Amino acid sequence: MRLLERNAAGEIRLTKDFLDDEIPLYAILSHTWGSEEVLFKDLTDVFTVLPDDTKKKLGYEKIRFCGDQAWRDGLHYFWVDTCCIDKTNNVELQEAIISMFRWYKRAAKCYAYLADVLKSSLDTDDGETSQSLWKPAFRKSRWFTRGWTLQELIAPASVEFFSKEGILVGSRSSLEKNIHEITGIPVDALRCRPLSRFSVSDRMAWMEGRNTTRGEDRAYSLLGIFSIQMTLRYGEGEEEAFKRLWAKINKASKMELPQVPIAENAGFDSRAEEHNAQCHPDTRVDLLHEIDAWAGDPNGQCIFWLNGVAGTGKSTISRTVATRFTQHGLLGASFFFKRGERDRGNATLFITTLAAQLALKEPQMLEFVRGALHSDPTIATKALREQFEKLILQPLNQVRRGQETQTLVVVVDALDECDNDDDIKLIIYLFSQAHGLSSIHLRDFITSRPELPIRLGFRDISGRYRDVALHQLPEPVIEHDISAYLGHELAKIRDSYNSQAFDDHQLPADWPGQDIIRTLVQMAVPLFIFAATVCRFIADEAWLDPEGQLALVLDYQGGTSKLDKLGSTYLPVLEQLVVGKTGPARSRVLNEFREVVGPIVLLAEPLSASSLSHLVGISITSITRTLYRLHAVLDVPSRADSPIRPFHLSFHDFLTDPMRETDEFWIDETKMHRDTAMSCIHRLGSHLKKDICNLKQPGKARVEIDMNDIDTHLPAHIQYTCRYWVFHLEQSKERIRDEDQVYEFLKCHFLHWLEALSLMGKAAESIVMVNILQTLVEVGTVQSSSAARLTSLQDENDKLSTFLYDANRFVLNGITSIDTVPLQVYCSAIIFFTRE
Repeated sequence: MRLLERNAAGEIRLTKDFLDDEIPLYAILSHTWGSEEVLFKDLTDVFTVLPDDTKKKLGYEKIRFCGDQAWRDGLHYFWVDTCCIDKTNNVELQEAIISMFRWYKRAAKCYAYLADVLKSSLDTDDGETSQSLWKPAFRKSRWFTRGWTLQELIAPASVEFFSKEGILVGSRSSLEKNIHEITGIPVDALRCRPLSRFSVSDRMAWMEGRNTTRGEDRAYSLLGIFSIQMTLRYGEGEEEAFKRLWAKINKASKMELPQVPIAENAGFDSRAEEHNAQCHPDTRVDLLHEIDAWAGDPNGQCIFWLNGVAGTGKSTISRTVATRFTQHGLLGASFFFKRGERDRGNATLFITTLAAQLALKEPQMLEFVRGALHSDPTIATKALREQFEKLILQPLNQVRRGQETQTLVVVVDALDECDNDDDIKLIIYLFSQAHGLSSIHLRDFITSRPELPIRLGFRDISGRYRDVALHQLPEPVIEHDISAYLGHELAKIRDSYNSQAFDDHQLPADWPGQDIIRTLVQMAVPLFIFAATVCRFIADEAWLDPEGQLALVLDYQGGTSKLDKLGSTYLPVLEQLVVGKTGPARSRVLNEFREVVGPIVLLAEPLSASSLSHLVGISITSITRTLYRLHAVLDVPSRADSPIRPFHLSFHDFLTDPMRETDEFWIDETKMHRDTAMSCIHRLGSHLKKDICNLKQPGKARVEIDMNDIDTHLPAHIQYTCRYWVFHLEQSKERIRDEDQVYEFLKCHFLHWLEALSLMGKAAESIVMVNILQTLVEVGTVQSSSAARLTSLQDENDKLSTFLYDANRFVLNGITSIDTVPLQVYCSAIIFFTRE
């Protein structure tokens, strides 16, 4: 793969043809061809600066734009199809077209250059962006009508759209609703959901209305969409090309992996991880080289354990490592645990998610995974040890590569955020057993805090892992990395501010100066989260005052303990909420903060502002007002229907730390869970009913029901409450008893709740939730006032205990039919309660 390289002087030159395992991080351009493109033949030689004649071509402008934008994003290399491929070489052209989807997928950044969207359509008279003006131009762009741009829209982890003048219009995520309306492509596909989850006919339909210069290219441009390879035969015509494509698709479909339960957003390149940072090119250099060397050592240990205290940058390194391994063809699978997100907060779907990814990476493994699933369709519900043995270890052991041994790396981030200590230790043990594979070197890169269950797990496999502690790296190394990061980010903040400020109020070219950067570094070490948070705080456009924001951060100098460090990270942001406020006004702001931010940091999975408003009964106005000043610590989307997430788990830890109970921003975790559980029960009690989707057909299968109907009658906040009210009740440490809110809800709505779970495809979760409720029934002894004797609280709560006992038997006996046909829950209940 040839790339273009831009240096600090803005000069652009062609690189050598890189082998797969040596390709550096790069940006990639997506565009439509014009009449005067810069071609491969226009570039005189490798490593020679582009000649002046070439720069006079109209097509050079977008090459310059791509190089400059990549440089601003910290990337020195970029790829443009017009001049990085020698199209006169048929072998090279064929290889490039077959590799195109993979090249776009590997790119660190993809810039969609819309040559027919002009600045004049983006600006109003007063210079502010007007959606009413740019949307028509965006919708009509030729870019959306071309065949090749389909894969360029879907393949990359990130796509950003720019006008002809290089002005950012938006990203694929921020514009996903518009793009969906223009193209008809489902939002899930735009969010990088695996394409194998979409039917062949659906994917074919995405090409409708798109054209290519040569008819055959309409078929060839779909190769990546279907993960198909076939010989290109220009001249065969469009019809023949599609015949061959269909034949390949039909053959491949026979080998597709059967559906196994997958944890949504667990992969490093998932929609949830899209905007999270990776390492700056000048940071973590030695550590990344060490990790690369470990992965490439055929005699190395199976596991590389990178540990560090909260905020030291473990997840940023994980994303960077996963990206590098992807570019080198070594990444087999990834799983990013995240406490507070149900599928990513435990190990229930851990093995099946990794197995599905590994099977897609290693085709030989596919048939053996299929065999395991065919032999035991319930394998996904078995113990982790059995899942690992049958879905990963045995299939990988069947792979045959002759004399060649392949390395596959699994990246597991934040293992400490898995909610079961025994699962954590078992996962470590299981991956240590992979050393005996013959044709595959399976390597596991794990990051975590150095907490006790993790340490015990690694103690049990002593000698079979390699470890590095981030917080124990030499202080000069940490200082250098944080200094490089701060220097880069603060320079971007300065340039952004100066582009908006009056000429006589510009920040100096050396702002904030090396002395200030050194001070910030000392405040940060060893916490990278401090550097990231304060940069977001200083850059906050709600204030548009980098100097003032920086001064507020510097007021918190002097902290040395971990608690002090987190305080100097988060308190400058939080204090802005109450600055200048006293008495009732201050109390109101603090109450709103706890009501809004408390649920956000404690929810089982992220909710949008709109769903949060419905769930806890807070107005959108209050949520907006509270979140307005918190963009430095919370990922707050521009749309009310997109989820809100904390940037880092340490924000939750800081707010709920019992040591800070007297602090005015402290959140009582137990009380907040109790309040949320009661809100959930209240919402469900007023919303659920029999046949909530008005099916009027007791035998109608769930797969036949339109998902839009389900989402209409079970909006996001109701779906959340159905799945997680028991979770919040359990976390509140509340006990339940006869005649309380929980019992009254179950008496009235138990079957309605099961119907809703079935409609959502989550009926099986009721088994675990009923079991949890049984453990929450108040037990113990009380003094009886009537007979002065001890009475069991279990007996006192006999009605609830009996109900839950019967409920448990009911869901265990009827779960198959309930999960398949939602309204069968009512028929099953009649049979169950009358058969004895």
